[in-house]
This record gives sequence, C-alpha cells and structure tokens, in this order.
Amino acid sequence: MFEENTATGSFEEVLVDEGFYVLKIQNNSSEIQKVSRPIDSTFIQFHFCLKGNGKFIFNDGRYALDVTEESSLLLYNTQLDLPMNLELNPNSWMVSLVMTIRKFHSLFSADVVYIPFLSAENKEKKYYSQEPITPAIAVVLSQIMNYNLHPSIKALYIKGKIYELISIYFNKGEDADIEQCPFLVDEENVRRIRNAKNIMISRMAEPPSLAELSEEIGLSLKKLKEGFKQIYGETVYGFLFDYKMDFARKMLETGQHNVNEVGLKVGYSTSSHFIAAFKKKYGTTPKKYLMSLA
Repeated sequence: MFEENTATGSFEEVLVDEGFYVLKIQNNSSEIQKVSRPIDSTFIQFHFCLKGNGKFIFNDGRYALDVTEESSLLLYNTQLDLPMNLELNPNSWMVSLVMTIRKFHSLFSADVVYIPFLSAENKEKKYYSQEPITPAIAVVLSQIMNYNLHPSIKALYIKGKIYELISIYFNKGEDADIEQCPFLVDEENVRRIRNAKNIMISRMAEPPSLAELSEEIGLSLKKLKEGFKQIYGETVYGFLFDYKMDFARKMLETGQHNVNEVGLKVGYSTSSHFIAAFKKKYGTTPKKYLMSLA
C-alpha cells in the first residue's frame, strides 16, 4: 500500500483496479512540489506531463530523468526498486499510472510479445522510454484531468479512460493517432485549443467572448466550440465555470481570504452572485462549506 502524500498542491490517487493506481498531480503554486512514493520492482510506471515540467530523481540524487511538457516517461526494472521521487516545477501537471507487472501482463495476455520490453530477451532487463504525447493521448489525459461528473460514476469514468489511455499508448499502428473527430488529427488545431484553454484560465476574472477568443487563437468559432468540447469534454464556458469554482474552493480553504475577495478574484462583482454560483456547483454556500471542514 502506498503512503500518503505530504507535499503541498493538488494531489489525487485513484485505485483503478487491484494493483493498479492513477495519480493526478497539479502544482499550481510558485514553488517546486516534491512528491515521494514507495514503488518496488514489481511495478511498472507510466508518467505523462501535460503541462510544465519536472524531474524524477534516483539513487539518492545521483541520477535524474527530466520529463517535459507533452512528453511521457515509462519506467520498468525487475531488478531494482524505483521509488517515485518527483520534483514538479511550478505551474505543472502530471498524470501517473502505476501497476504491478502481473496486472500489466493480464491486460495483454498472449499478446505480450507485441510489447518490446516484455519480449523474452528483454523481460528481465530495465526499460526506460521517453516519447512525445500524441494528440490522441493528449485528448484522454485532458479528459482525465478535467471532468464534471456525478460522484457515483467518477471511478467508473476514470477506469474507462485509463484503459483507453493504455490502449492508445501501445497502439503503434499507422492509424494510431486517428480520432473519431478528424479535427484532432491536426496537431496545430490541438495546440490552438490548448491555447484557448490557457487564455480563459489566465483571464478568468474577465474572460474574452467566444468570438474574441476564436480570433485570438486563429480558429473559426465553429472549430473552437467543437474542438474544445472534444478535447475537454465541456463547452468553453462550462470548463471555465468548473475551473473558477475549484479555484475559489481552494482559496477559501486556505482561510486567508473572505468570500468577497474570492468572488472578485474569480470574476464576480458581487458576493451574492458568487455565492449563488458556488451553491450551484457544490450544493452549499461558501460559509457552510467552510464550516463543514472545521
């Protein structure tokens, strides 16, 4: 069983299946976030950096592997424990999958020969692989990080998306990156949609209109709407609303800001409008929410 994480920042661990975990790590602070996890040699690790960058440190600091934005890192070594010692830089997001080798074998059954590091000549060797994140993988990662679902189906949704992620990761065929939506085959379109998301977040208190946003990123209004929905599973303003409420909730939890200050920070000119929005999202007022944490 993994130990609890004590680092500052947003951290979530979800049990996908027996011997199979997904870790969602978001460092939205201005300082490096350190995350340490005991992981022994019976596990295989997949790390996906969606935003920013970080560094995995091994052998008491004598060796390090950098992971950069929109890249992945696979770690596998049956001879040596590879505990997770991550230094995640400010404004960086990471999704990590950790599963036992036994569980991983069970996913592919007789097809393990298709996986390079599980071939007969490699199965007892260490295997490190760094690859760019494809648009198809980026879509699934974004959906894992950003979703708005009823709590009763959250675990099922995450489980489905994680298995989809693994399938796409190991699909090395010539059609590997083709999504149902042809829009997403174009990496430039995906880059522009990501830029649209970053613009909305950076200006959440006074966001641009959709027409202004489409002009700024260089996409038609139709492509902006369709692409954003496809990648993030939400409309532009639906995504922004969820982001603002999550940002506001975290601000309130620090105990350093009152309701008016938080409301203004996320773009509400009056506290009554902010309170109504918070209640719509969380089913309770900011004050009652804080009282429930005491």
